[in-house]
Amino acid sequence: MPKVIDLQEYRTQSTGDRGFEPWCKRFGESYGAETRLSDLSDRTLYFLARPGEETAMAFYELIMGVLGLGAGPKFYYLPDEEQMMVMDIHLFLADQVRFEMMHRLGWLTGFSVEAYSILDMVHDFQRIRAECKDKAPALSDADPDFEAYEKLVTGDKHALVRRRLRQALEAFGSKLAP
Repeated sequence: MPKVIDLQEYRTQSTGDRGFEPWCKRFGESYGAETRLSDLSDRTLYFLARPGEETAMAFYELIMGVLGLGAGPKFYYLPDEEQMMVMDIHLFLADQVRFEMMHRLGWLTGFSVEAYSILDMVHDFQRIRAECKDKAPALSDADPDFEAYEKLVTGDKHALVRRRLRQALEAFGSKLAP
């Protein structure tokens, strides 16, 4: 009897393989359609959390692969509208990577996208980003600014957390140092 193949599952797996292929080569790790930010190694997370052209290119490789737009270096040849879309997704993913880093440091107790795979965040970017705007990352109640954080509106909570990104990068980098 022939084996029945779930086409949706096959498409999702193929998209994950295509999107994550450059990351598998770049980071020497395995990723798949169900990979979440919490599945990334500390070294990979730290690399992706840092600002810069090399990090941006790593995100472009993933996003363009998932969306079927070609290899990362072709980003600069995309039409303006597609470039803007890739950059918007990149900036969103970079924020989420940084929140995951802060979560591992114990600075956050949670954030909106923990339940989503990276693939979902790329494919369903508009909806997930809108969902995140309405819910700020949850600052740890052990934080000295927790009381003030609790009194803020969502947008200001986002700002308070983002102001700590440089400190978080330094702390996380120190934790990784041999």
